[in-house]
Amino acid sequence: MEVTVECQKRPEGSKPKALRRSGLIPATLYGHKGAESVSLTVNAKTAETLLKKAVVNNTLIAVNIPDLSWSGKALLREVQTHPWKKALYHLSFFSVAAQDSIDVVVPLKLVGQASGLKQGGVLEHPSTELQVKCAPDNIPESIEVDISKLDLGGSLHVHELVLPAGITVMDDPETIIVSIVPPGSHTGETAEELAEA
Repeated sequence: MEVTVECQKRPEGSKPKALRRSGLIPATLYGHKGAESVSLTVNAKTAETLLKKAVVNNTLIAVNIPDLSWSGKALLREVQTHPWKKALYHLSFFSVAAQDSIDVVVPLKLVGQASGLKQGGVLEHPSTELQVKCAPDNIPESIEVDISKLDLGGSLHVHELVLPAGITVMDDPETIIVSIVPPGSHTGETAEELAEA
């Protein structure tokens, strides 16, 4: 999925608080010209809409900066918010135009019904996302994990995943993604709690 956002160059000497009061969110674009960064502003309503559609380090964003005559693809690298008010403070974008491959975080999606659950087992899902390397135009929205063959006491590791073409996992291959443990021995969330989440 790709999202489009329009930004403006941040006026020299402008104060972040004053910008936020006027309905603008400070932002920074990194990597659009090598190591150079540029200070921007994004309309607060546009930023809120963006955050409903985009996921940090996962969603490709088409960034347009009309007053710099620049547009290109970027990842949302960081979102800063007020610790308890949850008000949006700052956005950071990273240009991927010149990158052959980028590191992104992709959520894992469990599919199938594990046979171990029918045997009374409890599902533990300690790893819910993966760090992967891929081309900027090949970022998967999620990676499916088929748990249908998992028996009681069974587990799936990172190295056992079936990955889409062009995706390289950066996490430890021995990391456990999901396991079916006997009732009473689990420490994580139950299948019902995961379904509610």
